[in-house]
Amino acid sequence: MSETLTPAMMTRKKPTFAQRMGAGWRRVPRPLRQGISLMLLLLLLAIAWEGIKWIGGDPWRVSNNPFGLEHNPPFRFKAASDLNLPHLWDIYEAFGNQSRRNGPTLISVLTAASWFTFREAVVGFVLGSLLGFGLGILFAHSNLLERGLMPYVVASQTVPILAIAPMVIIWLKAGWVSVAIISAYLTFFPVTINTLRGLRSPDPMALDLMHAYAATKWTILWKLRIPAALPYIFTALKISATASVVGAIIGELPSGIRDGLGGAILNFNSYYISAPSRLWATILMTAVLGIVFYLLVTIVETAVLRGRHRPADAQ
Repeated sequence: MSETLTPAMMTRKKPTFAQRMGAGWRRVPRPLRQGISLMLLLLLLAIAWEGIKWIGGDPWRVSNNPFGLEHNPPFRFKAASDLNLPHLWDIYEAFGNQSRRNGPTLISVLTAASWFTFREAVVGFVLGSLLGFGLGILFAHSNLLERGLMPYVVASQTVPILAIAPMVIIWLKAGWVSVAIISAYLTFFPVTINTLRGLRSPDPMALDLMHAYAATKWTILWKLRIPAALPYIFTALKISATASVVGAIIGELPSGIRDGLGGAILNFNSYYISAPSRLWATILMTAVLGIVFYLLVTIVETAVLRGRHRPADAQ
């Protein structure tokens, strides 16, 4: 029996190439999409970086090549000079050079410093996340506490972290504990806000059903509110992962700790005139550390939320 064509079927348009590509892109697993997007972003940044150097940087010539490749940019931008903006290949080469005379290579020094800073950031991340999660639960169950404490939580984020860090160092003395506290300071706020939003996101009909079965607040919290809040919480945790790395580095600067990336930044900043690529290599390593921490949280998120619906406002 042949199918009868209706007017709607006859007027239906075939999907465009862009629509087919969009549908295919959405079928790609979310972590893979994020990884591809990150790689494309890094590629665009590298092209923009060298593009600025090509247009307004210092003249350069690739040594030890049979073609004598060289380039004389048409303009001169101070911000694009080799002192202010080294070539990416100079930064790459710096990783393999010695960090000091007869010393270890820069990559080995920065790897050890990254591991040291990462441990401080993890401690601050855990402390800040637990504090934010606890505050979110309290505010979700008590409007009085929310009205009384939320203004102070918000106000705490208006104070520059650079002003708070020296005070924390003075109170708690220099050490990794004070650095972890500074890292936790930058971590707890997004977790607090998103936990509160997530705990209030369940469908009112689901809440009415739980109340109809005489469920306690504790049961509603663990069986309904927290599962509904997980997408919101993981969104905040990914933000807090990178913030904890920033907080740890900022905390290392006034504390006198020289084993982490903060100490490496201060050290190579003093030699910036003679070796700017070392400082840029350190900055790139801090970015890599933040990205790695973000990806670790994303992997955990994917494992926990596999197959679950993600609200549009929790992406």
